[in-house]
Amino acid sequence: MSVSLEVKERAVRPRSLRNELRHKGQVPAVVYGYEIESTPISVEEKELTRLLRDNGANAVITMNIGGKKINTLMYKAQLDTFTSQMKHVEFLAVNMKEATEVEAEIVLVGEAEGVKAGGELIQNLYNVLVSATPDKLPERVEVDITKLAIGDAITIADLPKNKDYDIITEGEEQIVAVTEAKAETEEESSEEAAEPTVIGEKPE
Repeated sequence: MSVSLEVKERAVRPRSLRNELRHKGQVPAVVYGYEIESTPISVEEKELTRLLRDNGANAVITMNIGGKKINTLMYKAQLDTFTSQMKHVEFLAVNMKEATEVEAEIVLVGEAEGVKAGGELIQNLYNVLVSATPDKLPERVEVDITKLAIGDAITIADLPKNKDYDIITEGEEQIVAVTEAKAETEEESSEEAAEPTVIGEKPE
């Protein structure tokens, strides 16, 4: 998937220009990589946010710089700790014919048989590293857990092959498992039932 984003080249000095851009709703950014030198740019924050919301973080973003069409992926975004406002973004220019690696979110699909039987679902992995040409990069990798019984687990190696991308994460990495629900022990029950003793208070 490829979407267009309007960008503007920007000056890097003085540093106060970055704050001026942010006050105007712009995000200071930089693009580098395939067939382009590191180039400072600015983008409209609302437009970039909408684009990512509608198309996902792994969408190919096409921009025009110096009259040249550049295909990019959003590589890194620095967010304000308190407001979550974008402070700076890095875009990686990519070759559409060469595979690249990105992280994709793992999404569990269905309700496990083991959970219906009283087990506890434990997810251990939330993202997976995938490799594909930029136009085939997935936003998410779905994992069907419906047949997962108590004591069963799903690892990376258990996932079906996909014709569009390869999973790079090690095969033995466990994604999700269903375990027996923890039973309350007699010791825990007696501790909860016992009245707390106040230090210094004389017993009646």
